[in-house]
Amino acid sequence: MAELIKRKKALSVQPLKSSQTIGAALAFLGLDRAIPMLHGSQGCTAFGKVFFVRHFREPIPLQTTAMDQVSTVMGSEGNVVEGLATICAKSKPAVIGLPTTGLSETQGSDVRMAIREFRKAHPEFAGTHVVPVDTPDFTGCLESGYAKAVDALIEALVEPTTDTDETRINILAGSHLTPGDVEAVKDMVDLLGLTPVVIPDISASLDGHLGAGDFSPLTTGGTQADDIRTAGAAKATIVIGQALKPAADRLHDLTGVADYRFDHVMGLDAVDAFVATLSRLSVQPVPAKLVRQRAQLQDAMLDAHFMIGQARIAIAADPDLLKTMADLVTGLGAEVVAAVSPAGAKSLKSVPTQSVKIGDLQDLEHLAKDADAELLIGNSHCVQSAGRLGVPMLRAGFPQFDILGGFRRTWMGYAGSRDALFDLANLMLSTEKGEVEPYASIYAQRPDEGGRTHAHSAASPGSGLRH
Repeated sequence: MAELIKRKKALSVQPLKSSQTIGAALAFLGLDRAIPMLHGSQGCTAFGKVFFVRHFREPIPLQTTAMDQVSTVMGSEGNVVEGLATICAKSKPAVIGLPTTGLSETQGSDVRMAIREFRKAHPEFAGTHVVPVDTPDFTGCLESGYAKAVDALIEALVEPTTDTDETRINILAGSHLTPGDVEAVKDMVDLLGLTPVVIPDISASLDGHLGAGDFSPLTTGGTQADDIRTAGAAKATIVIGQALKPAADRLHDLTGVADYRFDHVMGLDAVDAFVATLSRLSVQPVPAKLVRQRAQLQDAMLDAHFMIGQARIAIAADPDLLKTMADLVTGLGAEVVAAVSPAGAKSLKSVPTQSVKIGDLQDLEHLAKDADAELLIGNSHCVQSAGRLGVPMLRAGFPQFDILGGFRRTWMGYAGSRDALFDLANLMLSTEKGEVEPYASIYAQRPDEGGRTHAHSAASPGSGLRH
């Protein structure tokens, strides 16, 4: 069990975390015809939008209640009512997510009262779901805000039902899954003859695609509100990520649907457990395609363990992603010598390392340097840290703004795990680890300065022995 070391500094140096508000907005962006409206200043929303656009390379629908000095002092509930009415009239969304920010939380804004006022003043917009979630950015991180939003969606939208669908599988997808990961999970469920309903589904809304129609101010693709409403009709629920435990508990309490929980779906053992669960639920054998992919992963493990085995790795990430990456590398014999997370979580205690520091990138650099780390795993904020440490880096997590395609890379499943191991091994090769030094025999024929060749003698010059 890893020891959690809490922060002692009074400030963050080179911050690692993305805020809870951004995490909640990310969850709402996984719904169809939805838009998050951040309750705070314009700057809060603009700053978050910059990170989303640079990461996904797509236009991101975000709105704000635009709190100013007057509303911050006198009360901002009127901004919420006006903002909701304006969005509903112009865009007619199916869902509006309403995450709070540090400003509105500090001011003490009552967003639920504001929603009640909005319902009284504008009954014509009764068809639009408004989902509030408390996500102050002075605590938690992207992962915790995302998890709170998923919990709030389930609380607000799920309704009792007597219908049953023996092929439907609910999937609560954690924030550490990319659009490519969600797509890979859905493909595995499809291969077993089951119908996946992902909550939320960023693989359909943030996967990087050109829309068929004109520009939309709302999300295009993602989970529909009706799919969440009828979650109780599913045969089972699969939960990926320990951060979603409260949401999974709530869904189980509301629907009674049995659930199966996984930390991640990366690495041989984890994917085996996931596929075996799907096989039992579908009462079907594992498809030949997955069997073949499993054999490919095994071969990759054999090839890569020469480079990854005994490697000294530093990881900086949100708790569930940190756990995922640590499990993968230690599964091939590497050692996590430095682990830093921006916020605490119970999942960190199960990370396969001696200790996890709750801190920032300065803490990561100090720990990695003291432990002679050979490779760093983290988001694009870690690039400069890797440069100062003089080690290669594998980009993972949010945000990734200095490369293309990182937002939808596939890590999960047999194929994703295989590719991740190849990337790790290639990075380690760049440090010359795993290479066998060329051997030059002392008896090899070498040309002298005159172009003549002769054999080297075993005797060293000046040893007193005759050639």
